[in-house]
Amino acid sequence: MYCSDVEPEHASASGRKGQQRPRTSHREVADELRARIRSGVLRPGQRMPTQAKLADEFGVERGAVRQALRILQAERLLTNVSKGAPATVAPDLGMSRVPAGPTAPPQPTMVALAPRIAEAFAAEHVRIDALCLTSVSLTLAIGEPLRQIHAGRLNPAKVDVRVLLPSRDIDLAFPAPVTDGSAAARLRRHWLTHRNAQVQVLRHNLLALRSTHGIDVDVTFRALPFTPPVKLYLLNGTEALFAYYTLERREQLIDQEQFQMYDAEGTRSMLFAFERGAGARDTTFVEQSHLWFDALWETISSQLVLTN
Repeated sequence: MYCSDVEPEHASASGRKGQQRPRTSHREVADELRARIRSGVLRPGQRMPTQAKLADEFGVERGAVRQALRILQAERLLTNVSKGAPATVAPDLGMSRVPAGPTAPPQPTMVALAPRIAEAFAAEHVRIDALCLTSVSLTLAIGEPLRQIHAGRLNPAKVDVRVLLPSRDIDLAFPAPVTDGSAAARLRRHWLTHRNAQVQVLRHNLLALRSTHGIDVDVTFRALPFTPPVKLYLLNGTEALFAYYTLERREQLIDQEQFQMYDAEGTRSMLFAFERGAGARDTTFVEQSHLWFDALWETISSQLVLTN
């Protein structure tokens, strides 16, 4: 079995341990439920909690829940959305191809990344390079092909994963406090704990494929001396998925204290897809992205240290 990588806010669809942060936006509700579906907390074919339970959990009106469910139905993540019976998580999640090329529209990371990574795992030799802030989106997305492997629907012979993350030794550009500069160290420790947890879960989930399925797995992490303003995923040498980290002001509870900070919600970053062979622009972007990633990996990156 593979471990769940989700934080406490993704822990349950119908309840969670500890006090949850109130939510007022139907889009935030949709983002949360989408993450649970993509991470496998809510599985294909499973019935959702009732709208009343979801409204109570998120602290919103039922109308906001219905709006959130309709968004996920439009994304083909849910079926049977109505005022009556609970909706159902759509079957066969993650295996339908998301269009690439110059005409493909960008989509939120948690919508676009999982199906593309699942498709990448259909290859005999899977190669994934990623540059990101914490690797939470990657860890969530890899949950889908892991389920497909355990179900016997995917069977790669070799998996190579390389991940570039910010070093623990730098002053992060974000998350950053809005006004109280003395809070920077606490925000950095919180980020670092989160980054380390994601690394450990991602590594464990992938390396477990060696013993459970005899797959040759190599997963390596290296540290960058800067905070990346973008995220990049390179799949099997043929695709490049690119997104901006867009900063916004938000509030978060850390160690029982509310912090005002500037931060980026990476799971909601709009992901642009480029594919080798889909035209000169796309092919060049994929090639240059690989050159850029390899240059960072081989020059200024260093060994990733997990201690706080």
